[in-house]
Amino acid sequence: MKKCIVLSLFIVLLLLINNSVADQPKRSLSIENAQVYIISPKNGSTVPTTFKVVFGLSGMGISPAGINKKFTGHHHLLIDGKTPDLLKLLGEGVKHFEGGQTEAFVTLPKGKHTLSLILGDYMHRPHNPAVVSEEIIVHVK
Repeated sequence: MKKCIVLSLFIVLLLLINNSVADQPKRSLSIENAQVYIISPKNGSTVPTTFKVVFGLSGMGISPAGINKKFTGHHHLLIDGKTPDLLKLLGEGVKHFEGGQTEAFVTLPKGKHTLSLILGDYMHRPHNPAVVSEEIIVHVK
């Protein structure tokens, strides 16, 4: 009897999990060959402690978070980190530019740092397929 109740509860739990996953909207599609990149600073540049990062995007458009517009997204800057799971929401570890900004001032301590961009959709999810820049290195003096 107890095994039957446990099995029934397990089946109900699986159904609930399956339904909650099915209810989540699909990741937004990207356009083939879309690219996100860092215009400035250039790879290998020496920069002051506070410097401007200019974001670039080709093949798609920019729109703020919360606006579900086809083939658009907003920038997320990854500093000194490994690329997050591109099948999940972009959360901690990335700087969000949810207003649709295309540049930002960044302050970093002296030393060598890596920067890269990830385009996120209206819900802060990487697109399908993900649009991710090449990583660049900057030297903060």
